[in-house]
Amino acid sequence: MSKLSAEQRIERCHVQLMKHKNFALFSGLFMIGKVSVDDKTPTACTNGMDVRYGREFVDRLNDKQLAFLILHENMHKAYRHLVVWEKLYKRNAVLANIACDYVINLQIRDYDPNQWDTEMPTDEDGKPMGCIDEKYRGMDSQEVFLKLGEEKGEDYGKAKVYVIGEEGDGDRSSGGDGEGIPTLDEHDWDGAGEATEEEKNEAGKEIEQALRQGSILVGKMGGNVSRNISEMLTPKIDWKEALRDFVKSMTQGKDQSTWRRLHKRYLAADLIMPSSYSEKVGGIAIAIDTSGSIGTEELSQFLSEVKSICEEVSPEQIDLLYWDTHVASRETYTENELSGLTESTKPAGGGGTEPACVPKFMNKHNMKPECLIMLSDGYIGAQDESNWNISAPVLWCIKGNSNFEAPVGKTVHVE
Repeated sequence: MSKLSAEQRIERCHVQLMKHKNFALFSGLFMIGKVSVDDKTPTACTNGMDVRYGREFVDRLNDKQLAFLILHENMHKAYRHLVVWEKLYKRNAVLANIACDYVINLQIRDYDPNQWDTEMPTDEDGKPMGCIDEKYRGMDSQEVFLKLGEEKGEDYGKAKVYVIGEEGDGDRSSGGDGEGIPTLDEHDWDGAGEATEEEKNEAGKEIEQALRQGSILVGKMGGNVSRNISEMLTPKIDWKEALRDFVKSMTQGKDQSTWRRLHKRYLAADLIMPSSYSEKVGGIAIAIDTSGSIGTEELSQFLSEVKSICEEVSPEQIDLLYWDTHVASRETYTENELSGLTESTKPAGGGGTEPACVPKFMNKHNMKPECLIMLSDGYIGAQDESNWNISAPVLWCIKGNSNFEAPVGKTVHVE
C-alpha cells in the first residue's frame, strides 16, 4: 500500500474530525479558505482564513498530532485572532502569537483530556512544541498577553524570537540561535491585514455561520460546545437599549385628547384637531440581587440608566427591592425624588440567592407595578414558575451567566 501524501492525510483527518462528537463543531471551518501544502512553511501558518502546512512537518507527525495541528489552525479562524487582536500584534508580535496559542491549546486539551484523538506535536527531541499552562486558564488572548508582558517584559522577543515551551519548562535552547524552540505554528498577521473591512466582515459572518451549523451537529451527536464558543455565538444586544425599550413599551400612559391645546401638525392644513397627551404611568419595581456579582460600579451604572428612562416615562414611583433569600430592603421614590436615587440608595442583604422571594413580597404588600426589572448574576438554581404569579411583565438583566434561563419574562445580558 502506497504512503499517503500530506494533502491526503490532511483531508482524511478533516473527515475524521467531522465525525467526532465534539470536534464536529469545526466542520464548516475546514471548508473556509484555502488549504495548501508547501515545502517552505516550517510547521503551519494561517492568515485567519487560509491555512498552509509544511510538507516535511506533516510527514513526521502521527495522526493524533496532525489532528491537534489542524484543530489549532482552525481555532485561530474560529476566534478570528488575526483580526480581533491585531492591536496586540502591533505592540509585540511574538507575545501576541504566544498569547493566542496559550488560549487555543488549553481548549483543545479540554476537548480531549485523555488524548485519545489528539496529541500536541513534538520536536525532534520529543519535547512538546506548543504553549500550554494552567495558570492562563479562563483568560482571553489579551489577558494572557498582558500577563506575559508583566512576566517577560514588553520588549520580550522583539529583537530575537523567543518562545515558551511546555508548562514549567521555561525557555529552552534549540541548538540554533540558542534562544528557544519553534512555536507550533506561524501567524500571518500581515496577510490578514491586507483584507478590506468589507472582506473582514464577510469572513466573520461566514465563520459565525459555520460555527452555528457545527454547534447544531454537535448537539445531534451528543457532544459539547465549549463555553467560550457558546458565548461567542450568543447574540449581542445593547442591554441599555433593550432596558429602555422594555420600560417604555410596558409603561405607556393612557392617551387622552384635549381641545385646550390644538394639534400643531394639522394647523398648517387649516384643520383644527385636538392634541393628545398621556396620563402618568403607574409604578416600576426594580429588584436587585445583593448576593451575587453586582458591585457598586454596576449598580450605579444600572440605576443611572433607570433614572434616565424614568425621566422620559414619568412613573408615579419607583420601588427598589434589595434581595437575597428574602427582600432585605424596600426603598420608594416618588417622581420628584428620582434625581437623588443613585446617591441616597442603601443596598441591603448579602446572604443566599432566592429570587422567588420578590414576587412573594410583592403579593404580600399588594404591589402592582407597571413592570418588574430583576438585576442579578443569574446563578439562582431551579425556579418554579408557579411562584411568579404576578401581573407585571418581568425583564431580567443578567450579569455574568450566559446560560441563565428565566422562569418568566424576558432576559438581557448586561456587559
